[in-house]
Amino acid sequence: MNVNFGQVAISPRRFKYLLIQMSLILFTASAMICLLASVVFLLNPQPGYSLPNSLQQILPAYLQTNHHGWGLEPAYQDASNCPDQKGEWNILYHLGGNGPWVEKVDAVLEGGIQVPDGCEVDMAHMMSRHGERFPTKKAGARMITLLGRIKSSGAELKGSLAFLNDWQYFTDSPEKHFEQLITTGPYSGTLEAFTTGVKLRTRYQHLWKKVLDKHTLFWACGCDRVIDTARYFGAGFFGLESKRAELQIVSEDESKAGDTLTPGDTCKNYLEDSELGHDYGYEMLYKYRATYLPAIAQRLEKENPGLQLSDSEIYSMQEMCGFEILVRGNSKWCDVFTRKEWSQFEYARDVIHYYRAGPGNKYGKAMGWLWLNTTANLIAEGPESVGPLYFSFVHDGDIVPMLAALGIFEDTQDLPIDEIMEDRKWKTSQITPMGGRIIFERLSCTPKSKSTEKEIFVRFNVNDGIVPLEGCADGPGKSCSLNDFLEYVKRRGEIAGDFRKLCGLAHDAPDRPTFLRQPYSDNVVAVAEDREVKDDKPKKLRFWGSR
Repeated sequence: MNVNFGQVAISPRRFKYLLIQMSLILFTASAMICLLASVVFLLNPQPGYSLPNSLQQILPAYLQTNHHGWGLEPAYQDASNCPDQKGEWNILYHLGGNGPWVEKVDAVLEGGIQVPDGCEVDMAHMMSRHGERFPTKKAGARMITLLGRIKSSGAELKGSLAFLNDWQYFTDSPEKHFEQLITTGPYSGTLEAFTTGVKLRTRYQHLWKKVLDKHTLFWACGCDRVIDTARYFGAGFFGLESKRAELQIVSEDESKAGDTLTPGDTCKNYLEDSELGHDYGYEMLYKYRATYLPAIAQRLEKENPGLQLSDSEIYSMQEMCGFEILVRGNSKWCDVFTRKEWSQFEYARDVIHYYRAGPGNKYGKAMGWLWLNTTANLIAEGPESVGPLYFSFVHDGDIVPMLAALGIFEDTQDLPIDEIMEDRKWKTSQITPMGGRIIFERLSCTPKSKSTEKEIFVRFNVNDGIVPLEGCADGPGKSCSLNDFLEYVKRRGEIAGDFRKLCGLAHDAPDRPTFLRQPYSDNVVAVAEDREVKDDKPKKLRFWGSR
């Protein structure tokens, strides 16, 4: 059969229509490829697909796929791009908890988070701060008041503050944004939380698989930014389609007493003791910052005659550096101050946390021992009885007491307030940055002897740095044997004191978190030494105390 194809004439209008259609198809295809590439490059922790180091360095630490926090093979664990590890100065390590998440680099075990040979992580218990957020209402109000006063003067600023002549505050909706997670930019709190979920799912994939078919709880205290952080983390760790994971919200109400994630809100005496309670941290902060802020004010006032700045206003300027970085990725406020002045600000932030709820506060250890003791009990029972994964989301003011109870960053003396203690262990920037997390990892290790029973150890992961516990670090990778860890926690509880008595609570008030248990756990509850554990099957009693 012969077919004769004649020429087909295409009108200019139809040609233009076809050209537009082809352009749309090409644009859609390109956009889909770019989106796929972005996901692969940023979130897929496979070395073969990661960005080259030169490009990795522009990403936040939690997005660097070569970062050892992903838990990749040892060959890739020395590829971290932390500036401080290379001896470089980095502003993010001097913001005192007001900056984005950074890994801990001081006094950590060499070799990263690699699990010791012959061992496997069989339980992970995490306490995490919420992700990157806007300033609190009080801190934000101080900033806006300062900026309004400067602007109302009508003076043209010079020198270090000249940029303020055309600078705009980093939110035009403070009433909407203050205290909430940041949702845009490279240091978005929602992105950091989701990425942390993906990172830990990668690291603990063998544990993740064990809970796929089980109703698994994770917990957040009753604050919007904490709840949102937990939700985004859950999406990254459990997956958007998970129907088995459940976020349980724990009230911050004072009536909860010891059955809480936020003991600083339930310890009555801590809140009412105006001398040594919650406000003690602010008192010590004011005393220390008076040693360095007046000199800064004098320098800025010399550049701008007639401008008068208080200690509180200078401090707010330093705070704006960190918060603007969180929102915009950079800040001109950071250039207003010298490196020495940033070290002083960093230390000021250490002082307030140390004395507000940390090792320097008489109530801190007792408040923090609640979660610590409950977690130690769960670790003692083991993953077969209580499940392998426990994730709790709180504020930095709740992590600090737990660390005080644990004593892992306890210095030989209290932080002085007349000078910087250079060799201190307590560094807020590396302990509780935004999104900061402490993970207790239970290690199951093959014994060196011919015994077939696994040996159990505990190690402490602080922002992707393994920190040995002084006096209890003779296990694989400077871990602590289970029995020694339990005895250690018991001694720390004796040092901390009874939570109910110290806080002035009723003798029958709740004295421990009862919610921190997976619903599929065996029916075992921590009891006092002089009582028995009732259960369907015999169990070894491994609990102590009633605190």
